Amino acid sequence: MGSFFDIIILLAVVITIFFKLKNVLGTRPEETTKITPLSEESAAKIFDIIMQENKQNGSILTTPKEEEKNLSPLEEELRKLPSFNKDNFINGARRAFEIIVTAFAKADIETLQSLVSPKLAKKFEEILQQRKQNGITAETDFIGFVSTDIKDLKITKNNIAKIVVQFISEQVNLLKDKNDKIIEGDENFVQSITDVWTFERNLNSTNPNWLLISTKKS
Repeated sequence: MGSFFDIIILLAVVITIFFKLKNVLGTRPEETTKITPLSEESAAKIFDIIMQENKQNGSILTTPKEEEKNLSPLEEELRKLPSFNKDNFINGARRAFEIIVTAFAKADIETLQSLVSPKLAKKFEEILQQRKQNGITAETDFIGFVSTDIKDLKITKNNIAKIVVQFISEQVNLLKDKNDKIIEGDENFVQSITDVWTFERNLNSTNPNWLLISTKKS
């Protein structure tokens, strides 16, 4: 009887290890670069989702005590933000960047509205409407990130935090006319593009999510 229960316990351990390995290793390597369809997750909570995944995977990092004395003024300010983790934020910002860039190219207004401020969403929509009227379509092939760096942090009197992030990424961008002819870009040329985005969050709110409020090329 005792050996029977030993087998049951062993089986449970094997199953647990299997699922943990599956979660860590995933499936096929080529699938890791694909963006999960937004219909399967709440785009508005992208940063919260990333943070929870990092906690489950044990990837939340802390600054060693011996390094605390060498923090830059910006890093010291970032550490004052409640429940803020730089690595988790950058992971979330990168994920949001991919989704927003892809959604803009596909004229996916609904997705854009869930990740950016109303003012910026309106600006995006105006650009997309103009393209539609002119019969122009866009194609974006996102290759990957070269670097992602937090450049600035400002906190207003109303306790609104604004973080400026510089993304350097590699992309292939095309604009086509109504006849599917390329009018801008080269499908064989990978561009290195520098974007400076500003994310905002109300520190008085219980909502942990950051919204994109402005974009510019550098």
